[in-house]
Amino acid sequence: MNNPPISGMRLGMRLGMRLGMDVALGEARAAAARGEVPVGAAIIDGTGRVIAARGNEVEAMADAGAHAEMLVLRDAARLLERKFLADCTLSVTLEPCAMCAGAIAAFRVQKLIFGAYDPKSGAVEHGPRVFSHPTTHHKPEIIGGVRDSECSAILQAFFGQLRNA
Repeated sequence: MNNPPISGMRLGMRLGMRLGMDVALGEARAAAARGEVPVGAAIIDGTGRVIAARGNEVEAMADAGAHAEMLVLRDAARLLERKFLADCTLSVTLEPCAMCAGAIAAFRVQKLIFGAYDPKSGAVEHGPRVFSHPTTHHKPEIIGGVRDSECSAILQAFFGQLRNA
């Protein structure tokens, strides 16, 4: 069976999506090793360059707002010396919560790619569905469920160890 050729733009998009999630998964694994809930995030710019990557640091910082997304958005804006990330993609291993979804809108991220769905605390495809409201100032392109099984497995292993401890 012959597959149609992939355009350079589609190939670049696929590679960027893969790179972002690879980096985010690495950050999630590192967060788990530190005893943090294993969520990782990465910001990729329009050229495919990794600008920033972080994992959760809620425990280390004793800050309930130190989610991977919040940290990486702030880092990327500081490193790029601008307040908006309009040409950037945020890849994160778990569907963002309401706080993080609000920050994604505020930073005007071009594209959000997330891994595992979060029916309990997610706010993109579940719960408040932040980006579906007409009052949301900015709505990124959203691609959910990217490498869902891999992202979910890291979370399940982490919480399984906590239950068995």
